[in-house]
Amino acid sequence: MSTVFGHASEAAEFLRGRLDPMPEVAIVLGSGLGAFGEGLQDATPISYAFIPHWPVSRVVGHAGKLVAGTSKGRRVLALSGRAHFYEGHSFETVTFGIRVLGRLGIKTLILTNAAGGINTKFEAGALMVIDDHINFLGNPLIGPNDDRLGRRFPDMSEVYSSRLRGLADDAARAAGQRIEHGVYLGNTGPSYETPAEIRAYRTWGADAVGMSTVAEAIVARHMGMEVLGISCISNMAAGVLPQLLSEEEVIETTGRVRAQFVALLEGVLERL
Repeated sequence: MSTVFGHASEAAEFLRGRLDPMPEVAIVLGSGLGAFGEGLQDATPISYAFIPHWPVSRVVGHAGKLVAGTSKGRRVLALSGRAHFYEGHSFETVTFGIRVLGRLGIKTLILTNAAGGINTKFEAGALMVIDDHINFLGNPLIGPNDDRLGRRFPDMSEVYSSRLRGLADDAARAAGQRIEHGVYLGNTGPSYETPAEIRAYRTWGADAVGMSTVAEAIVARHMGMEVLGISCISNMAAGVLPQLLSEEEVIETTGRVRAQFVALLEGVLERL
């Protein structure tokens, strides 16, 4: 038994004994976006520290807990916080939570993040549905493949489900919300990008940039999950505006749009 398969199975078994009924959908909540988990009905919070082998995030804006509950009639598992590659974790650690979700039988995964806006038509506070990504993080599937987790060469033609993206559009339209669509570029961090890098990324077709999500999406597809990605454009990327970047701006912006973000997620869940 591979270490990843074994550890993910142990964590899944631990959670299976505490989650009744079993959630149908999982949502990873990015920096400053944990408000959704706080609004779940019949909520059962479980600290990451108590789950076997689960990595603990120490990043500002990440609560470090899992919350099971109900939203719009759906049983949901909300992961409030994630481990990041820039913290010094391996990809195995960064994607461990996704492996556990797969072992739990979760079929639908919503990945959210705070991202810098590269597209000059965007504004801070916009919500962007991820249509595709560009991977500058590295591939989490490098190394021996365990066929019990997924096939050796998984197809990535449609990482982010067109069906789920359509549901997000429907949800936004019904709520009178404007949402953007675009390509997310995943970088290692932890430094923010330079203005020259942002100009280069723009020519490659990137609309937003961040330090997460891509590895999780690849692993989720490796395990056969249907994925929706949503970015909160928490700030404009380096060089777009004449100002310096800071994590305080990220948290302030995500806090400001929490109601729109929660409404969009609830609208998607209602339509699943």
